[in-house]
Amino acid sequence: MLDTLLLLALPASGKSEMRRYLDYASQDVRENQFHLGELAQLDDFPYVHFFRVIDEHLADLGQPLQFFQGHEEGFLHRKDWGTLLRLVNDDYAILAKEEPSPKASALNLFSRIDKARTLVGAPTVFEAMAPEIRNEIATRMEGEAERLTNELFGSRPESLKGRTLIIEFARGGAEGASMPLKAPHGYAYALSQLSADILKNAAVLYIWVDPEESRRKNLARANPDDPGSILHHSAPESVMRNDYGCDDMAYLIESSDRPDTIQIEHEEGLFHIPVARFDNRVDRTSFIRDEPADWAPADVDSLHRDLVDAFGRLQKAYDQNQSS
Repeated sequence: MLDTLLLLALPASGKSEMRRYLDYASQDVRENQFHLGELAQLDDFPYVHFFRVIDEHLADLGQPLQFFQGHEEGFLHRKDWGTLLRLVNDDYAILAKEEPSPKASALNLFSRIDKARTLVGAPTVFEAMAPEIRNEIATRMEGEAERLTNELFGSRPESLKGRTLIIEFARGGAEGASMPLKAPHGYAYALSQLSADILKNAAVLYIWVDPEESRRKNLARANPDDPGSILHHSAPESVMRNDYGCDDMAYLIESSDRPDTIQIEHEEGLFHIPVARFDNRVDRTSFIRDEPADWAPADVDSLHRDLVDAFGRLQKAYDQNQSS
């Protein structure tokens, strides 16, 4: 079975829909056709939403924003692309070491965020904040802190043993950017921020969608009444063009010195991560947002057939990489 599956793609490319389909499949199908154990999942988007809500409260208090350039803009400190994955490392360590779930506390999350920022070389936010402002923001954020903690850990398994952990995120660069993308943009940088414990047993399933289709689907899935939803959130247009106008996955696959892998330079050495692409350039996953009873059998059959092929290729690359 695949130990850790990194589910990567531009926004709205079908990652969350794919997760839903894998959840819906029987365990027999997951094991024998997709090479997956029982599933556990992590995602960096809940932290993005948490950052945005903090900034909304700061603006309401007449304080400067700390995470984003504006409501419809990207990160103020670009290294927060790395902050997100350092937080995911923490989440993984909690699950892998079977530690108790973190307390659903805004102040606890503030401390974790500052620590993650320090690790990527970004300034701390809450340590430098006036205590009265920090305490007021914490009071306002208690509900969001509980929501985020429950989303990440509310249905956590007792152990990851025998399971496949899916970690989902999107990365990219500006429209027209040349390769290789410069840190902190792109997957080369993002993957270098994941812990070695994650990378040593990881494989990548990349859902291939052109940036234009990503932007179209990003608008189509938007639900302004549920901006924190995994399935229905959307990124601002400026972010879609300046941070997701391209990505470096094709470049990483083509430049790796080992077939069917991407090569990542990491603080603990060089990693070759097995990779397979699922072609979703013609949309084949949006139907999964509907109730399963409404799924057209032809859509399911087409998706399932090519998923079996993609996971078969990925499992072969994974086995070869583990034995090399």
